[in-house]
Amino acid sequence: MGALIAFIIILFGIAIALVVYNINLRKKLQVLDNTNQKVTSLNVLQDFMNTISEQITADEKIKKINEILIERYKIKYSTIVVYNGAEYEIKASNVEQKHWDTLRNLQSEKVFIDSIQTATTKYITVNGENEKLPYLKMEYARAKSAMFFPLYIDNIYIGYWIIEGPKPHEFDNVDTTVLEVVKNNIISVLRTVENQRIINNLVREDTYSGLKSVEYLFSEARTVIDRNPTSAVCLFKLINLPKINEKVSRKTGNEVITKVSNLIKDNLSNEYFFVRYNGPKFAIVFSGSDVEGVAQFMKDIKKKVETLKIAPREDYKGNSAKPIPYVLPKINVVITTYYKGTALEGVLSKLEEYLDTVDENESEINYL
Repeated sequence: MGALIAFIIILFGIAIALVVYNINLRKKLQVLDNTNQKVTSLNVLQDFMNTISEQITADEKIKKINEILIERYKIKYSTIVVYNGAEYEIKASNVEQKHWDTLRNLQSEKVFIDSIQTATTKYITVNGENEKLPYLKMEYARAKSAMFFPLYIDNIYIGYWIIEGPKPHEFDNVDTTVLEVVKNNIISVLRTVENQRIINNLVREDTYSGLKSVEYLFSEARTVIDRNPTSAVCLFKLINLPKINEKVSRKTGNEVITKVSNLIKDNLSNEYFFVRYNGPKFAIVFSGSDVEGVAQFMKDIKKKVETLKIAPREDYKGNSAKPIPYVLPKINVVITTYYKGTALEGVLSKLEEYLDTVDENESEINYL
């Protein structure tokens, strides 16, 4: 009898030891899992930074960010929704498009209103396969768990990010602090791409030259320009344009802009970018070219431009009895090297500063 009691005590002790061991093992696995999530998060953040620096459109950046989240965190569904000033717009999602009407209107769902108002994450799930999440309308079986992250920029609500899973309690053990960091980086990406979008929307086509405005160089053109480690940047100024406008006529000045622009466009390769910088100044980015070759090209262009004879237009201000037969455009030219990834706008600003201070009688092609 004593032996039996001793045996039971031993078994009981072993059972307790196993329970303690399993608890400790579970804690270690949880720590390991959280560590893996943090490592994954660091990798994701690096991928985010790489994506932000890529020369792709703003919309492509957001979609790529969403793809990174889905792949790295093994998320079944991820959707980013942003308010565009008129309506909520799905910027990225891997959910079938037939369900987008539901996903773009989650700000109206009671279950998420408090989350938006308090700027806090909302986690909802179900307990059984036959239950449904409260915001689902027609796709009851698609998602059984969801985490809703309201997005704010400078305390202004701009939209939300929602992740969904097909299993009940799927996100119970997810490290929410890591996801909060991810959410903040989504906001950073949205801020960056919104700035890029603003620049894209600023691009205009000039009436008289037929050229795009300088913002084009900082948006779409930059994608091509930065495929090369270096490019030559040229800024030239029609130095006698203000005098032509004042002494001859405005329409004659406009005709000068048209004739000079067309001459250069006809001599310029399609792989280079020619824009109206501002007023009498024009910029050309010779992507992948060196300044020496460009200098010779611009010498030839300068010679052709300055032999253009442009007759005064009908609004001529001078002596109509003895009008001048024509005007001759005159340009000053400066060239420098642009290095991929540096501030192209800064390079152009430096060239502009030089042209605004150089002697108007300067006839050489200058380098900076």
